[in-house]
Amino acid sequence: MNTLANLCWKKLHLLLIACCVYMASAGNHLSAAEQPNFPDTLTIGILPEQNIFVQLERYEHVSRYLSDELGITVNLKILARYGNIIDNFNALNLDGAFFGSFTYALAHSRIDLEPLARPTNLDGTSTYHGVILARKDSNIQSISDMKGKTFAFVDKATTAGYLLPMAVFSQEGISDYPAYFKETYFTGTHEDVIMDIVNGKADAGAAKNTVFERLVLEKPSILKELVILYRSPKVPSNGLSLKKELPANLRSKVKKILLQMTHTARGKEVLANFKAQAFIETTQADYQPVFDYAKQIDLDLATYTHYRN
Repeated sequence: MNTLANLCWKKLHLLLIACCVYMASAGNHLSAAEQPNFPDTLTIGILPEQNIFVQLERYEHVSRYLSDELGITVNLKILARYGNIIDNFNALNLDGAFFGSFTYALAHSRIDLEPLARPTNLDGTSTYHGVILARKDSNIQSISDMKGKTFAFVDKATTAGYLLPMAVFSQEGISDYPAYFKETYFTGTHEDVIMDIVNGKADAGAAKNTVFERLVLEKPSILKELVILYRSPKVPSNGLSLKKELPANLRSKVKKILLQMTHTARGKEVLANFKAQAFIETTQADYQPVFDYAKQIDLDLATYTHYRN
């Protein structure tokens, strides 16, 4: 009898262990209710804010984390340029992108998107603003001092690198800026605008404050060479938006994973490599300053053709 009882207890013990292992495993994976219709892959676009190789390396930490947490492959695609964002989005068959503020406004006007989350920077900020910069030795202190000079833009689909200077030009009564300057051109990235001014290729230009500040940390001498003349209102930093045609539970899961990255050791490690403190919720209302900015310069987002030059 004792032998039979011992055998029963051993079987029960093994059954309990098996149940515990199963429950622990189930806790680390999506339930059937959470993942009934997920696609095999998710393709997310990244804008060329800086050197594309540096950009890709930074975002790959987040894409690998999402892949593991979702149980599907999350691919990244670098967009060659800011301009033609809608054409590029469709041509690359993207499911979403880490949009800048203006590119989100443009995309939202033609694609049904849901903004999910954006990172907070290491200094705790989750917004950026545009800056108009000039060389200190150029004696440029205002837009009127730029007449006959060379001005560098980023792209016609950026808030900091195009909307800001256009709004300032409008306020200064400059309706034909190509005629006002000796030369204007588009660099394609915020970093290139800043370095072109540093290297003397341009007398002035417009770019993102976050890229400027990052370059200053790498090369403190830039502060001795450049001066900030104008600043734009604050707008959301690059955030992830997904197409609403994707399953609602997938969009919800992606958002939850990003917002809860600070809850796990690996999530914290990924954030550190991504150079961010956390991801925070982002909504349509956060982009209202961009829509207001476009209205200020009479720019119709629904019909705007945003070519670099």
